[in-house]
Amino acid sequence: MKVKPISEIIAYLAPIAKDTGVEIVDAAWDMRRRALTLFIDKEGGMDLVTCEAFHHAVDGPLDELDPTFGAAYTLNCSSPGLDRPFRTERDFARHIGEKVEVHLYAPFEGKKYFEGELSAFEEGNVLLKTEEGTVSIPFEKCSKVCLLIEV
Repeated sequence: MKVKPISEIIAYLAPIAKDTGVEIVDAAWDMRRRALTLFIDKEGGMDLVTCEAFHHAVDGPLDELDPTFGAAYTLNCSSPGLDRPFRTERDFARHIGEKVEVHLYAPFEGKKYFEGELSAFEEGNVLLKTEEGTVSIPFEKCSKVCLLIEV
């Protein structure tokens, strides 16, 4: 199935997302299932009513955009989940002061995993306050940065 690029779809739907009070934080095609999933978030977290309202708001405009060039597909709208990885500067800015976990591709300062309070994201570095002190980790060394979920 031929599809339009995710970046084009997100750019097209961004004004609708803003009007419905959400932000499209990611999107993905599942070619095997012929499905487009839009991951949305809003200040204070997502709920089912907001997901449903956004789905209805983008359904018609997506038909006009025709992201699959006439082929049938399924549209899914979802919360990105609590453990979604931070990908953009906005993701980091939204979580300054919160506890995060940082997974690395290879050891950095002798460790492949850090936990701490996110203090900043500056010049491509994740600044983290840990029990040992402050550490500045280059983002390109990170395999995943996300909220620390404490149970």
